[in-house]
Amino acid sequence: MQIASRPFFRATALAALAACSLGSALAQTAQVYGLADVSVGSFKESGGKRTEQMASGRMATSYLGFRATEDLGGGLQAIVTLEHFMRMDSGEAGRFAGDAFWSRNANVGLRGSFGLIRLGRIGTPFFVNTLSYNPFLDSFGFSPAIRTIYQGGIGKLAGDSGWNNAVGYSTPRLGAFTGHVLVSAGEGAGEGPNVGGSLQYAGGALAVGLAAQKVQTAFSAGEETAWQLGASYDFGPVKVFGQVGRIEEDDTRTGSAVAAGSDTRDRTLQAGFSLPVGAVGKVLASYGEAKTTGARDSKRSFTTLAYDHQLSKRTDVYAVVMFDKLKGQDRAATTALGVRHNF
Repeated sequence: MQIASRPFFRATALAALAACSLGSALAQTAQVYGLADVSVGSFKESGGKRTEQMASGRMATSYLGFRATEDLGGGLQAIVTLEHFMRMDSGEAGRFAGDAFWSRNANVGLRGSFGLIRLGRIGTPFFVNTLSYNPFLDSFGFSPAIRTIYQGGIGKLAGDSGWNNAVGYSTPRLGAFTGHVLVSAGEGAGEGPNVGGSLQYAGGALAVGLAAQKVQTAFSAGEETAWQLGASYDFGPVKVFGQVGRIEEDDTRTGSAVAAGSDTRDRTLQAGFSLPVGAVGKVLASYGEAKTTGARDSKRSFTTLAYDHQLSKRTDVYAVVMFDKLKGQDRAATTALGVRHNF
């Protein structure tokens, strides 16, 4: 038997090293992704001044994201997610001046047969429930559901759409159900601990979600509890959406920055539909309102109608008209045209 030559051993070693390197590369993946949304139009809020402007992220907030996933074996994965908002009209980072750079998501987690555990800054289950059951999803500019709960000033939820210093757990899919729990530590900064959760059902044409959260903060009403029930049903020709919720602010917590007797109760609701037009278009319509009683007595409503047209799988253009009515103020109308690209 002839002994193999030294060059053969070198070639074999190099091939084995390359195979190991390839295996490592296949075990870990990295992604760059995001969304760019820009619109132009005439914008006016009830009681405010009309402005003609170019705006970023009105239909969907523009952002840039990075995700790394590593296969740890045995069905276990490590996941890192870093996402930051950006303003396409000015090139600035964040949703607004002073917004944290990674304010959309900044977390690390483990996924397996047990579900998903994440640590860091994480979007709240209440926010996900709000965007899931209205035809305008997470549109901070045009969605009546998002505007009344997160931006309207009447019925505005305490805290952000994402929480810092958070631990989140999502169950695996259990039949048609999934569950989510999020806890945010106060870390002695005068806010928190906060806790939130949701239960989702998705079975065929019907989807239902129930979310609740409790937020403690020294900078608003001391302690706030909120719940929301949302649902959608796809009839085929049209998909309908509905939401109803309650936000209650209690100033009785020791150290609250608000005066005694300023408790408020906010009722929120939303109804809408999505109607396909041909193979690439759809009409979106939604009405949402928030009514506050207690220390404040006010009401604000939004009505939005839009046409969205897909130019490709990743790019669409849209036209929107939105009416805004704050109690005691004139009704205001906003009109806008925009383009959105996912990458």
